[in-house]
Amino acid sequence: MKLVNRIITFTLIVLLLFTGMGTTVQGVLDKVKLGLDLQGGFEVLYEVETLDGSKVTPSVLADTNAALNRRVNAFGVSEPSIAIEGENRIRVQLAGLDDQSSARELLSSTANLTFRDVDDNLLLDGTDLKEGGANATFDDRNQPIVTLTLKDATKFAEATQHVLDMGPGKNLLVVWLDFEEGVDSYAAEAGKEEPKFASAASVSQVLNTTNVMIQGSFTVEETKSLASVLNSGSLPVKLTEIYSTSVGAQFGEQALTSTVFAGVIGVLIIFVFMLLYYRLPGIIAIITLTVFTYLVLVVFNGINAVLTLPGIAAVVLGIGMAVDANILTAERIREELRVGHSAKEAFKLGSKQSLSAIVDAQLTTLLVAIVLFYFGTSSVKGFATTLIITILLSFVTAVWGSRMLLGLLVNSGYFDNPVWYGIAKSKQHKLEEGLKALDLTTKFDRLDFVGHRRKFYAFSLIILVVGVVIIGIFRLNLGIDFLSGTRVEILADRELVQEEMIDYLEGMGFTSEDVIISGEEKNIAVARYKDEFSQQEILDLKAQVKADFNHEPSVSAVSSTVGEELVKNAIKALVISAIGIIIYVAIRFEWRMGVGTIISLLHDVFFIVAIFSLLRLEVEITFVAAVLTIVGYSINDTIVTFDRIRENVNHQEKITTKEELANIVNKSLRQTMGRSVNTVLTVIIVVVALIFLGAPSIQNFSIALLIGLVTGMYSSICIAAQIWYSLKVREMSKTGGGVVKKEKKQWGTDEPVV
Repeated sequence: MKLVNRIITFTLIVLLLFTGMGTTVQGVLDKVKLGLDLQGGFEVLYEVETLDGSKVTPSVLADTNAALNRRVNAFGVSEPSIAIEGENRIRVQLAGLDDQSSARELLSSTANLTFRDVDDNLLLDGTDLKEGGANATFDDRNQPIVTLTLKDATKFAEATQHVLDMGPGKNLLVVWLDFEEGVDSYAAEAGKEEPKFASAASVSQVLNTTNVMIQGSFTVEETKSLASVLNSGSLPVKLTEIYSTSVGAQFGEQALTSTVFAGVIGVLIIFVFMLLYYRLPGIIAIITLTVFTYLVLVVFNGINAVLTLPGIAAVVLGIGMAVDANILTAERIREELRVGHSAKEAFKLGSKQSLSAIVDAQLTTLLVAIVLFYFGTSSVKGFATTLIITILLSFVTAVWGSRMLLGLLVNSGYFDNPVWYGIAKSKQHKLEEGLKALDLTTKFDRLDFVGHRRKFYAFSLIILVVGVVIIGIFRLNLGIDFLSGTRVEILADRELVQEEMIDYLEGMGFTSEDVIISGEEKNIAVARYKDEFSQQEILDLKAQVKADFNHEPSVSAVSSTVGEELVKNAIKALVISAIGIIIYVAIRFEWRMGVGTIISLLHDVFFIVAIFSLLRLEVEITFVAAVLTIVGYSINDTIVTFDRIRENVNHQEKITTKEELANIVNKSLRQTMGRSVNTVLTVIIVVVALIFLGAPSIQNFSIALLIGLVTGMYSSICIAAQIWYSLKVREMSKTGGGVVKKEKKQWGTDEPVV
């Protein structure tokens, strides 16, 4: 019976979804907060020390955080991010900020205002300044000055009286910012061309007033910054930069435009593939993937998250997992159609059978994401946040949403022909034949995976040995994210030459032999230094480069402490993730499958590290994001493979010989091979687009992801599954028994998997 009302319901739901998205998408896009790498800006990680050497307490950090917030407000930055990290650190992120040099100077200045005599005796300090009482203005000669409004005129009168009493030649009221007891003195600074004190005014009479002027050789910008610092209050601590990065607006704009363009092209190609190969389920996948992408942006705005390049990487992974969920369901429906079931029954069975693999794969990836969020810092934490969001949303859209929409069409009775699902009628058996999915032929029936397992082991062992040799000889080309040092990226409006840039930097006093030219138009010069630049060196370099090339350079400086912590946290996160995966897989499957999963993960990670070592590609923070993405894909692929092996094993009452077990494993791998190839192919499409069309800053990430996708598919089939088979055969030999069906419940049902 054909039910037209289901078609009408489907049409109304889709129209409502796309009307809602179409009318609100621009507003959603406008509200998306972009990270520094996508719009330019400034980020710095400060290590906090008290001025008297005492322990940094939570209250000290809170006071410092509040003072920094007040200072940032002076720049009018849209939604700055200032967060306390650990026990003695504060991270400041100011995206979209043009005047990065002034921001850096303003943030780190402690600005402890004091009025002293020439013998350095303290007369007044910042607590005597009225709140908001500092203003940048001009004197009667039109020179930039700062005016102060004090709380108590009497105290200022006493201070000026004290200075007058010191006699001629000493009647100076010296204004200091950040005077250090035992280090600074008026006597030592008075003869210098640029003394450390702000001004030293001669006092000829007692001044009973609250209005004070600070005069000196200031520029207009300096008086504005000084007034802002004084109004925001002095910092109660000393701030030391241990990590900083600044991205020029032009770099961020280019990265965003090219990366989004590449992503759109890749996703459109995926849509075409899904439509041509899976037909009706492909149409549903296109709808739900569009909704998925929209919802990701909505949730991002809702939790006030920041989208970065590693975040885009997590979105790519999320799209891949959403596509995979659709492909898994579509493949199972096709299998049931080939067995001889009707479209309605095939949809019902295929949806139920694929649910277990989807849930297991997404839960293990979610486990990894949660661990990364807990142990990660900065970009890694952002990657994990985005990944958690995409996993949850892909389940809502690609599982629940896809099944609901596809169910409306299938149960309408208008799409009973198997051609709608990419199956020719000639490939459909009769239900009376009693065939099961395990009995169906595949395109990969000639492949004997188990029979060649020793060759796979040997090949991977060779890779291991060669990889160790390569890494031993070439080492890793570690970026400054893992080492202390500075990275400078210069953008020009013309093609650059390496020798020219080496000479240019040397001429400025920033000599570097490690200079490479990148970008499609060869207009980006990247220089690396082993030393960490001081704040003043960074300011000088940025000012000179901007004057010469009309674009502010991107500069990153990292201390060795941060690099070491990044490595330790990444290793810790991976180890804990591995333990969690083994526990989860042992509970849901069995411990041998957990061992196979972890070995395949290590295999993939090591292979990528060896390739990067051989090709001398730089290993920096986006490489970490790439490895984490690959771990996610590899887990996803391996769990799906094991889920099918478990299902096929449980279809047999008992397996008594290793030949029977080998047949089951081979059949399972052949059945999932098509799904694995199609899933990896769809993601590779996006990755290739990112390599050739994306931003240069994401190119290494894309290369690592491309390598990892291929090795991940190989390892799940040729390593993980074969290790399980070898361990299972050893168990059978020791016990003299066989493999018996396990009464394990399937996700979403009360029935055992049989």
